[in-house]
Amino acid sequence: MKGLILAAGRGTRLRPLTHTRPKPAIRVAGRPIIHYAVENLLEAGVREIGVVVSPETERDLKVALEGYPVRYVLQEEPQGLAHAVDVARGFLGESPFVLYLGDNLFQKGIRRFLEAFKPGVSAVIALVRVEDPRQFGVAVLEGNRVVRLLEKPKDPPSDLAVAGVYVFSPEVLEVVRGLKPSARGEYEITDAIQGLIDRGKTVVGVEVEGWWKDTGRHQDLLDANRLLLEELTPKVEGDVVESQLTGRVVVEKGAKVVRSTVIGPAHIGAGAVVEEAFVGPFTSVGPRARVVRSEVEYSLLEEEAVVEEVRLRLQECILGVRAEVKSRDGLPRAHRLILGDLSQVELA
Repeated sequence: MKGLILAAGRGTRLRPLTHTRPKPAIRVAGRPIIHYAVENLLEAGVREIGVVVSPETERDLKVALEGYPVRYVLQEEPQGLAHAVDVARGFLGESPFVLYLGDNLFQKGIRRFLEAFKPGVSAVIALVRVEDPRQFGVAVLEGNRVVRLLEKPKDPPSDLAVAGVYVFSPEVLEVVRGLKPSARGEYEITDAIQGLIDRGKTVVGVEVEGWWKDTGRHQDLLDANRLLLEELTPKVEGDVVESQLTGRVVVEKGAKVVRSTVIGPAHIGAGAVVEEAFVGPFTSVGPRARVVRSEVEYSLLEEEAVVEEVRLRLQECILGVRAEVKSRDGLPRAHRLILGDLSQVELA
């Protein structure tokens, strides 16, 4: 069994964060999202792992995955999930494989999907019940067998959405080769699965245990950070001086917490500085980030982000790499903003 993680997409729904780095490289609970995918595969016994990257995402993902035993497959132009499978033929060979969307998170891992991949089964797809299935691929089941798949239907026949893990036999490659582009110009993995069904192959649906998160939007990142921090194991390796740590708090090596209050669950990354500050629950402070004489809660600060001398508490904020939020003394008392495309600011 091989693993294939898809990480070539541009992450347009997460702009401006993804103007400078791919979505799977964004940190939640102190680690790049793609780390959780790799470790779920390893935990399930998958040892040969390929990562599909694009020319735009390749460099950042190689940095994020440094030290992990993965191979890289270049997809020159993202044209859908099935197209990514097609360009990975050389890596996949004749092996069955797990297809894993690199921006998806599964609380309980993926082992149960592999366990459902038994002799006679051509594919296993992860399913999750959602309130509005119209935004997803939707499965129709008879027992545990998938008999029909629809991509973002206007009138969903069920509330079972296709989540971001699939297990395939190599015969899906033959179906992929014969696919035509969909109405949006992409080669859809749902069409490949429907092709297996149309050929009389057995496709099994398995519901996700625990929570599942597709980190496609800004609020999803905050939710994912919260869910992962709720399972945090406290650990203090950095310097804590005249400060109060309450609850589940991680302070990584090289970090400094000075005359501050940190209420967990919270994660303070390596080399970060929290000084005369308040860090509230569900906050991740990235490596070498700084929170100085300010208050932050339920937020994500990426590497080298700075919050300094801010008079109001920041809440539900996402600060990208080297982003800065500072106060301004003196006159005129005005807000000075330098914002990229699709940025959002709320002023009290």
